[in-house]
Amino acid sequence: MAYGIKFMTKKIKNKKKKNFDFSAKILKVISKNTQKSYNYKQIAAQLEITDTQGRNEIIKELKRLLSEQKIEEIETGKYRFVPNTNYVEGRIDMTGRKTAYLVSEELENDVFIPTNNLHKALDGDLVKAYIYNKRKGKKAEAEVVEILERHKIHFVGVVDLQKNFAFVSTADTKMYTDIFIPKDKIGEAQNGDVVVAEIEDWPEKADSPFGKVIKILGKQGEHNTEIHAILAEYGLPNEFPIEVEAYTNKLDTSISPEEIAKRRDMRDVLTFTIDPKDAKDFDDALSFQVLENGNYEIGIHIADVSHYVQEDTVLDDEAFHRSTSVYLVDRTIPMLPEVLSNFACSLRPNEEKYTFSAVFELNNKAQITNQWFGRTVTYSDQRMAYEEAQYVIETKDRIIPDEISITGKSQEITEEIAEAILKLNDLAKIMRSKRMQEGAISFDKIEVKFNLNENDEPIGVFFKQSKDANHLIEEFMLLANRKVSEFIGKQKKTFVYRIHDEPDEDKLFGLQAIISKFGHSLNFKSSKSISQSLNTLLKDVQGKKEQNLVDTLAIRSMSKASYSTHNIGHYGLAFDYYSHFTSPIRRYPDVMAHRLLQHYLDGGKSVNEEEFEKKCQHCSSMESLATSAERDSIKYMQVKYMQNQKGKEFVGVISGVTEWGIYVEIVENKCEGMVRIREIKDDYYVFDEKQYALVGQTTHNLLQLGDEVIITVKNADLVKKQLDFNYIRKID
Repeated sequence: MAYGIKFMTKKIKNKKKKNFDFSAKILKVISKNTQKSYNYKQIAAQLEITDTQGRNEIIKELKRLLSEQKIEEIETGKYRFVPNTNYVEGRIDMTGRKTAYLVSEELENDVFIPTNNLHKALDGDLVKAYIYNKRKGKKAEAEVVEILERHKIHFVGVVDLQKNFAFVSTADTKMYTDIFIPKDKIGEAQNGDVVVAEIEDWPEKADSPFGKVIKILGKQGEHNTEIHAILAEYGLPNEFPIEVEAYTNKLDTSISPEEIAKRRDMRDVLTFTIDPKDAKDFDDALSFQVLENGNYEIGIHIADVSHYVQEDTVLDDEAFHRSTSVYLVDRTIPMLPEVLSNFACSLRPNEEKYTFSAVFELNNKAQITNQWFGRTVTYSDQRMAYEEAQYVIETKDRIIPDEISITGKSQEITEEIAEAILKLNDLAKIMRSKRMQEGAISFDKIEVKFNLNENDEPIGVFFKQSKDANHLIEEFMLLANRKVSEFIGKQKKTFVYRIHDEPDEDKLFGLQAIISKFGHSLNFKSSKSISQSLNTLLKDVQGKKEQNLVDTLAIRSMSKASYSTHNIGHYGLAFDYYSHFTSPIRRYPDVMAHRLLQHYLDGGKSVNEEEFEKKCQHCSSMESLATSAERDSIKYMQVKYMQNQKGKEFVGVISGVTEWGIYVEIVENKCEGMVRIREIKDDYYVFDEKQYALVGQTTHNLLQLGDEVIITVKNADLVKKQLDFNYIRKID
């Protein structure tokens, strides 16, 4: 979310209608019934135009539309709409410069929409548009004829209070207008408050839509205000409805003998969890035992959320609506109320829990010789952090030192658990190696994390990178996800898949153009050679100045993973079948997967595909919103952290080059900001698109992707979540 205040007095302008407004309105009127013809009086009546000047404008516009063959004259003065393929339904994609593109499955390419052809359409709106034929030397353009559906009506912004009205203005570059708030709809909002405003109407002659303030988030720049604003911008909740909390608090969360009798009892099998140090909800646990034949029985045990979250309840409705937990820097917005997410469903140590399990028998080569799926009851013998498990893997030592232990005190784990971790690690490495050979791509991108004080102020930055302990858990979760979806997929029954398409060739060629400047290349011979060369690239850049840039660009070149009932496999993992089964506390698709698996284990018929596809689309959409909110919270914390770093020199890597300046990522903390081209004082620079560089016109100095430079912080804008840097010099 980004917003700002426009401190200026505005008036609603009663402009005379322009021709392009008439064009869209006339076409909307006569296209409702393509068999009927209309004269100018009938059109004027539909548009509620009664003055002579307005009617004359309609007559002029009808002649123009006739010359463009958008309408035909059936008899003198009577016109009929000409249906043709030039009318297309699609979504508005704003560019951030008050222009837009029409995106539609009916079009081969997105079509440009000039500002004066938007006709009050906003980013994401579903519209009907007319496509103008290509003229010589010019690209096709579109004009919005009708807004079919608003993408959103709630906007986060800042109140600019006037005497008898207010404006709510947002600096979101995709929102090109502010919202006019009449005096009686301002409520308790004060000047400078961050609020949520709802668009109610957009009068024909008004420059701005009319709306009302529906929620006051707080004062601009305050920590909680900004975090709540991020959530509100994406329509994400920050608390549960009272009725959901009440329903959840009445649930029976006890472990009963009657329910245990319906399940496979695995409480006596060695079981433990490995999670982040600060985790509060434990979705998954591993069990391990050596069988008489020398093989290993490994259970992947997942919280049985579907036991508590029953269909057609307020709890299920809320979980589906949220679809995912949201992980902001300073807080988690859970999918389920705390009584479930942190207690009843969480596989906490020394507690019996209902679980849904995938149990495999593996030999020493990590080959599956047997598998079983079903509901279980388990008991976690130990809770471990990744750092603790990593220490065991690296040292073979069972005594966890103070500085690594979750408790902060040295502790000794059992020999049984230590041996289980070491054997599981050996098997995981075999499985990972096999995946890589089959074309999986290893994205171990560095995560930026913050050390926060008691007031949630960032006091330090650190990086999180996956090690063997992370890969151990990852491989066994991947195994469960893959085998569950394969089990159902081969039965040709409806299921919820996690799909990932092959990368877009154009994006890969774009990646190739950039990485070639660092001496790297991709092999485009086949799908497998692409993935193998991507892995080589990601390995080669580790520890180098361009690592984070290349990691980011490589991820952007990939297609986005999503949920669907239509299985196309998962390119990034090199799996023909893949689902999400292992995190139902924080992901609703996993809850659906559990329900469907049990339904089919009970002999049920294939469920309605269309119904579940709609649910998949909703979950994919909510996941995207959550990801955007999480990204915004990181940007916010980075800016907040850098506020106190002004004047200090940093080494940075140029991560982007544009006609208006360079983006620089600071090496030591991964914070990114911009140096504007006009503020680089050692020469006059011009953008060279072919070289992805700024070129000094006198010195011929190049500033291009991957170059190391020295910068200082010029401005840290918490509201816009933007950093501006001063350019000091290039490091040769």
